[in-house]
Amino acid sequence: MMTCNSRRSWTAAVAAVLLLAPPLAAAQAAAPAAPGGVAPREEAAEVPVLVVAGEETTLSSQMAGKIRRVYVGLGDAVRSGAPLIEFDCAEQVAQQQSADAEYRGARETHLSRLRLQALGAAGELEVTLAAAAAEKARSQVVLRESQTAYCTVAAPFSGKLARLNVKVAESVPAGHALLDLVNPASLRGKLFVPAAWAGWLRPGAAFEVTIKDTGRVHRARISKLNARVDGVSQQLELEARFDGAGTGLLPGMVGVASFPARAAQ
Repeated sequence: MMTCNSRRSWTAAVAAVLLLAPPLAAAQAAAPAAPGGVAPREEAAEVPVLVVAGEETTLSSQMAGKIRRVYVGLGDAVRSGAPLIEFDCAEQVAQQQSADAEYRGARETHLSRLRLQALGAAGELEVTLAAAAAEKARSQVVLRESQTAYCTVAAPFSGKLARLNVKVAESVPAGHALLDLVNPASLRGKLFVPAAWAGWLRPGAAFEVTIKDTGRVHRARISKLNARVDGVSQQLELEARFDGAGTGLLPGMVGVASFPARAAQ
């Protein structure tokens, strides 16, 4: 038996769906079902589309330290692997040099024990302990090298600088966001269409995107369809790739996707 609280929750859920139903109903009304399940010809349909970057990341500091040098500025283009920011790592370099020296000493001790063992002047235990000390010293070298590698922040892919959050001589903690990097060559469109369109939309379907700010028209093709429909809005999420280089497009731009009239099936 339905309680008062459950009845109110059910009523609220139905009301939420009804609020979202008019746009969907309007889209479905534009294409009434034909006898025998044959889809009729549809007029061109327009839906909003957001331009996003396929490759976009926020690079954070992997160590606490002072910024020694910033190699790039806002909007600069960088290549994959190029240095972006350098930390002042005098202390880390000194620690690595100390670890290198300790390893060299431990290795020489191990080698001398081996020579003495060959002459019968050193036992197996002495040689084993010397080998363990050398291995421990080597592990410290690897640790210091990994820490020193954090001193330079390099570009993980080719792109352009979208945001710079630090300045030279600024001290930052570990995990601090340093900069945002985007790849304009990886632009894609993100849009939501009525769930009913899943019956005819396929990867590779062509359409046009008109950018509101510039008025330019770009051709695009559906690249991916979401594996499920949103249960509340009854919309299907799509991804699209722009034909050509997408000249004039920037991440964050908003446009209108115009789908051509669909032939009868």
